[in-house]
Amino acid sequence: QVQLVESGGGLVQAGGSLRLRCAASGNIFSIGHMGWYRQAPGKQRELVATITGGGVINYGDSVKGRFTISRDNAAFTVDLEMNDLKPEDTGVYYCYLDEVWEPAGIGIRLAGKDYWGQGTQVTVSS
Repeated sequence: QVQLVESGGGLVQAGGSLRLRCAASGNIFSIGHMGWYRQAPGKQRELVATITGGGVINYGDSVKGRFTISRDNAAFTVDLEMNDLKPEDTGVYYCYLDEVWEPAGIGIRLAGKDYWGQGTQVTVSS
């Protein structure tokens, strides 16, 4: 069973910084795209940033220039460095992993797709 565990959320003043981490655990050989999405009260979940195993990155327009995503392929972790935080960045931040490959005998097999973490709250006060 693959699990995603997020950490690092909290309360910060506008202009401050936070760093989120998501760690995947379980019977894992390799993982696919990882990323962060967020959901504010009364709004739809939106893209924050994604990163492929090869390091190709995509940011949501509202966070470009302020947030930085990175990953450790060996440790199965993805980090989100958030700087110059604004009140509109407030929401629950969810880690996402698109696919997991697990060891299977002398080879590997697809273990599953579309994994989500439980979410971590980020609150930015004005």
